[in-house]
Formats: sequence, structure tokens, C-alpha cells
Amino acid sequence: MKKIFVLIGLLLFSCSDYGQLSYVLKIPNKLSENSGIEYSEAKGLLWVIEDSGNKDHIYALDKKGKIVRNINIKKAKNSDWEDLSRDNKGNFYIGDIGNNYNMRKDLTIYKIPDPDKTPDAEELEAEKITFEYPEQTRFPPKKSERIYDAEAFFYYREHLYIFTKNRSTPFTGKTYLYRIPAKKGHHKAELIASHFMCGEYLNCAITAAAISPDMKKVVLLSHDKVWVFSDFTTDNFFEGKKREIALNHYSQKEGICFKDNDTLLISDEDNVVVGRNLYMLKLD
Repeated sequence: MKKIFVLIGLLLFSCSDYGQLSYVLKIPNKLSENSGIEYSEAKGLLWVIEDSGNKDHIYALDKKGKIVRNINIKKAKNSDWEDLSRDNKGNFYIGDIGNNYNMRKDLTIYKIPDPDKTPDAEELEAEKITFEYPEQTRFPPKKSERIYDAEAFFYYREHLYIFTKNRSTPFTGKTYLYRIPAKKGHHKAELIASHFMCGEYLNCAITAAAISPDMKKVVLLSHDKVWVFSDFTTDNFFEGKKREIALNHYSQKEGICFKDNDTLLISDEDNVVVGRNLYMLKLD
């Protein structure tokens, strides 16, 4: 997959056009595989995690992109950390939900206390929330049913909402929305709905999700698109109004969060000639 991004990056390298995005800062090289972000308005910090093969740590960046906090998460293992969310009490949720080959039976979301309340802490202890997809009976399932990877989730009203990254062959273009309680223990994920995004894997597989502070907008991210859902009346967010934003910029985008109700922050991984940037997108 990274070879594809390198080739695309070489084609785009001569042009520093970020499309619909505004460049904010360069993410430190230490976080070249950043996979999830969350903004702390109180401290003006961007919290960042990395995916598989990296430390069980969460990092905070200041407005210049400097790492100002590096916290070890105890009783947690980074099998494949893919997204980051926060509840209304400031607790963080780290989604160890990456499942590229649809073989995992240890899917976990780690809950940690608000790091803003312990500004000198170098370690925080995690609480485990584990879950399974009841519809999955084979590990892995046949290629046409490989819909159980996920890189996107967020907290909403005492629950965690997971949007799957479809790896089916042939690709169906759908993401599946699951819900689990945001509390310690093991849970069977409840399927809420599925939704067709678009038909090309490289443009349509969901890599991150977020909900606005006022809980009126849900956004889903791919490598070159953002989908905005609004005016939903239940937790089937797909029933709301849908808007697709073509970013006109292709990279391995992995992180999205709201800075405020109308401003998105988006991050991408480093792929030699493109990426490792933080961008901003204003929603009209």
C-alpha cells in the first residue's frame, strides 16, 4: 500500500497545492505513523497516537508542532491503535481496532483519565473495553465478507460508535456502523446500519471519524474525501443529511477531529514525499 502512496506522492511533489485543505504544521518525525488525533481546547493541544508497531504512548503537540507531553499507557498494548476520541468528562478512548486481515479476536478500546487534570503525569493506567462483531463467525472470513477492519470511532452519549473499513473483494463500498457501551467489560457490538460511501477502495475506505462538540455533525474521512452527516435525529447518523467534500488532495490521511463546531483538523502519515502534516478544513 505504501508503494502506491509513494508513486502518487512523486506525481504530486512538484506542486505544493493542498486542495481544499489549509496547511497548519509539520508533525514531528517521531510521529510519522500518526493514526488518530483529538484536540484539547482547554490547553490548545493536539493529542496524537500511532498505529501498530509503535509505543503504547499518547503524545501532545503544542501550536508549533512540538511534543510537549509523552505519556506511557499502562495495562495497554498497541496491537493496532487507529483512532482517538474523548468524552464530555475529558476521558480519552484509544481504539485498538485495526484488523487488516479480519483475524483478530482481541479488539479493544482503552479508556484513560483526562491527562489535562494530571499535567505532570508520565504514565496513565488504562481501563479495557473489549468487543466482538457477532456477525463474524470465521477468522478470517472469505474475501467477499472481509468487512471487520476498523480505523474510525467516536464517543457519543455513553456509547462508542465504530465505522468499519471495508476490505471486501470485490469492494462493496459500504461502511458498517456498530455501537458498544463505553464501559469496562466485554461487549457484543450492535450493528446499527450500513452505508454506501463510493465504489473505489483507495478513495472510499473509512480511515477516521469524529463528532462535533455540539454533537450536530458527524464526519468520516478517507484519503481524499470528507463526508459530513447532519440533522440526524437518532444514532443512525446515516439518516441525516449527507454532504461529500472532495479534498482535491491525496495522501494517507488517518486522523480527523473537530477544533470547533465548524473547523476540522486532519492529519496524514509520512510516505516519503507527502504527508506527516496537520491540515485545517473549514465547514461552511
